[in-house]
Amino acid sequence: MTGTITQEMRQLLDTAFAPTRLDIINDSASHSGHSGDDGSGESHFTIEIESARFAGASRLQRQRMVNAALGDIPGNRVHAVAIKARAPGE
Repeated sequence: MTGTITQEMRQLLDTAFAPTRLDIINDSASHSGHSGDDGSGESHFTIEIESARFAGASRLQRQRMVNAALGDIPGNRVHAVAIKARAPGE
């Protein structure tokens, strides 16, 4: 896939969850020079996602669902991804 990691994550999450809200925040600048900063400007992210697919799932299940949808991105292509996943109305 071409483009930025942010664009790739957005496409993967849109496809997997049809979110009613999706914010992908690049936190990399806050971690410049720290462990895991590879100099790419795309090493640390926060994902805030709302989807009906999270209804009835625990926080851990939701995080696992998001990580599974992102494939090899967390831990391999980026150093850190913080996930805030909720169902509509939460």
